[in-house]
Amino acid sequence: MSITVDTPQADAGEIRAAMEFYAGQGWTDGLPVVPVTESYLAEFLATTSRDPDEVLFTMPHLNRSVTVRLAAINAAMAGCLPTYLPVVLAAWDALSEEPYPRKGIWQSTTGTAPMLLVNGPVRERIGLNGKGNVFGSGFRANATIGRAIRLTAINVFGLRPHQLDQATQATLGKYSACIAENEEESPWEPFHVEHGLDAADSAVTGLTIRSCMHIEARHTSVPEQLGLDLADSVRRTGALLHETTSVLLVLGPEHAQMFASAGWGKQDVRRYVYEKAVNSRALLKAHGKDAISRRSRWRLPSDHPDAIPDTAAGTDTPDLVPALNSPEAILIAVAGANNAGVSTIVETFGPRGGAPSIVPVRDLP
Repeated sequence: MSITVDTPQADAGEIRAAMEFYAGQGWTDGLPVVPVTESYLAEFLATTSRDPDEVLFTMPHLNRSVTVRLAAINAAMAGCLPTYLPVVLAAWDALSEEPYPRKGIWQSTTGTAPMLLVNGPVRERIGLNGKGNVFGSGFRANATIGRAIRLTAINVFGLRPHQLDQATQATLGKYSACIAENEEESPWEPFHVEHGLDAADSAVTGLTIRSCMHIEARHTSVPEQLGLDLADSVRRTGALLHETTSVLLVLGPEHAQMFASAGWGKQDVRRYVYEKAVNSRALLKAHGKDAISRRSRWRLPSDHPDAIPDTAAGTDTPDLVPALNSPEAILIAVAGANNAGVSTIVETFGPRGGAPSIVPVRDLP
């Protein structure tokens, strides 16, 4: 991927021509991108001590890698400010620790997308939003940092729709998915502190997501009732593509504070949702999902020739099938405005049990 060189002056027509040239080369996500000159790229690279040729992430099956320089070019094209680059690089570090992206999951018919969760002082430094409209528009850092990842997927790895990207329907997260945690209004320790970093650290967590589900629960102050609402959404049969799944619960501050006021910590929420996120075998049978495939581990009818019993068989409650493999398959963050009982279930790809893919941000001023 090459970029244009500097010109002494540029008028609006030349800028539009450069934008159309980029679009004609297929270097966009469908929206206009910022033309990048060598001098503008240098401003980005000046914000990091990392070698421009350092490899950040590789997809072995494509024999393609993204370097610091390529990440910076796409961050500039996405509309990032140079000061955002350390967060973009940390995002690639985090995504490199996720097990599925390097195996081609971003190309899947499932339509998965990368999502970033940012913690620590960098949120204020660059204006990352973790409050109202956290999944929406209006905040340059959120929009462009997430978009930088997507443009790199297109321009470096060739993941263009109808080509290497075979998503059947995809998700809006394929444009951009980057949020900050609302640490200030959370009753619990921040996400990055929970997972071993210092409160003064800035960090990025990389996730692979399939969908986001809006949960509106303004009717109760009973934690068990809210927990059942969350569990009911997690256990929906449409989510049971595999033997196990995982979720990120993005609790609005009101919901988080409701749990905390009742004496619940994050582990209490995890345990309750895990225990209640179960389906009866009769319900699964009615949906044609009462067994799993011996090859793909996807759910299918028990009379299918490829069917084998799932792991719930032989347990103390064989008639109940858990949607999750453990409480640790549930991650919890707090984000959004403190103005209504609203939360989001982010359906993440694959089973989870260990620590999330979280890394510190380097080279902050």
